[in-house]
Amino acid sequence: MNDDLPQPFPDPKPASSSSAPERAAGYEQLLAQFAQSYLADRRSERRWRVFFRLLWLAFFFTLAWVLFFSQRHHGSAPNTPHTALIELRGEIAVDSDASAELMISALKNAFEDEGTQAVVLRINSPGGSPVQAGIVYDEIQRLKAIHHKKVYAVVEEICASGAYYIAAAADEIYVDKASIVGSIGVLMDGFGYTGLMEKLGVERRLLTAGSNKGMLDPFTPMSAPQRAYAQAMLDQIHAQFIAVVKEGRGKRLKETPETFSGLFWNGEQAIKMGLADQFGSLDFVAREVIKAEEVIDYTPHDNVAERLAKRFGAAMGEGAVKALRKFGDIR
Repeated sequence: MNDDLPQPFPDPKPASSSSAPERAAGYEQLLAQFAQSYLADRRSERRWRVFFRLLWLAFFFTLAWVLFFSQRHHGSAPNTPHTALIELRGEIAVDSDASAELMISALKNAFEDEGTQAVVLRINSPGGSPVQAGIVYDEIQRLKAIHHKKVYAVVEEICASGAYYIAAAADEIYVDKASIVGSIGVLMDGFGYTGLMEKLGVERRLLTAGSNKGMLDPFTPMSAPQRAYAQAMLDQIHAQFIAVVKEGRGKRLKETPETFSGLFWNGEQAIKMGLADQFGSLDFVAREVIKAEEVIDYTPHDNVAERLAKRFGAAMGEGAVKALRKFGDIR
């Protein structure tokens, strides 16, 4: 770009030593140099605009191609006998990798594949939303009844709370001797700052339409009726959880006063209590129980295009916008 810049203008001659034609020729030379510089800048701007447009076109073309390829590849699971694997990892929540939406999509794909001999849920989750867990549990029961295929849960590090809620839908639960299993309970947590506000002399001004609308506000004292109402709701959800576990485990469950207290146990204790069935890993279950050593992963994963979009899309977009603004394409 430096080659396109005009050379320094020559110092004009003093008016007293130059004639009018000479001054006119000098002005014409200055105008010509200015026009040449302006045209060079415009050509440079056009080149950069074309470059960035081509760059974005190539990016979106690559993105579309990889999406198309990954979708075709994902939908082409072999029909040969295999064990279908679905990973349940992390918090069970609406926007997580263990959301009901993603889990149900994977379950449907696994059950509907003709080659699937059985489905394995490999679990490493501390739990989460009872609503999301309940939706997955109900869908597993529905798909089992339709397709007559068994479901096995294989616990790695932890299968607690909502994760165990889902595991209860499995025909059998396999654990490691050191796995953490249980925590069959429900909680509602929060903080109260009323005492601190009094010490600081802070007044809470909360206006509500409805006497209980602000019952969970951390800056307002909770009344005894409100506390009783919240506890009754938790007890009801806990009863639903207990019913699911009893239904799923049946006579295998050796119930004690601590079983549904929210405590958790290692895998060895869980087997003794009937919360789990045997020791075993994914490979063991696929090989020895299902008799289909080939394992096909049906877990929804980010494909290459999605990873590119997440990692580079924002950075490239920001860089492109800055460049385009610099060269006058976006104002």
